Amino acid sequence: MTRPDAKQIKAMADVAGVPVSAEVAERIVNSIGPAFEGFSPVAGTLPFDLEPATFQLVQAAKVAR
Repeated sequence: MTRPDAKQIKAMADVAGVPVSAEVAERIVNSIGPAFEGFSPVAGTLPFDLEPATFQLVQAAKVAR
């Protein structure tokens, strides 16, 4: 994933029901930007078996035993 811009952040916040101003969206971009840049060398190389959406399913199966 590429580093988002303020317009994308604003759109995502609006969809999530937490509207932000353009100024706040720019501040968010500036705060999360270094994380995107830091992970860019490994982007797309992390294993999908660690996908978090399956966590609840795996935990439920262990409890049922």
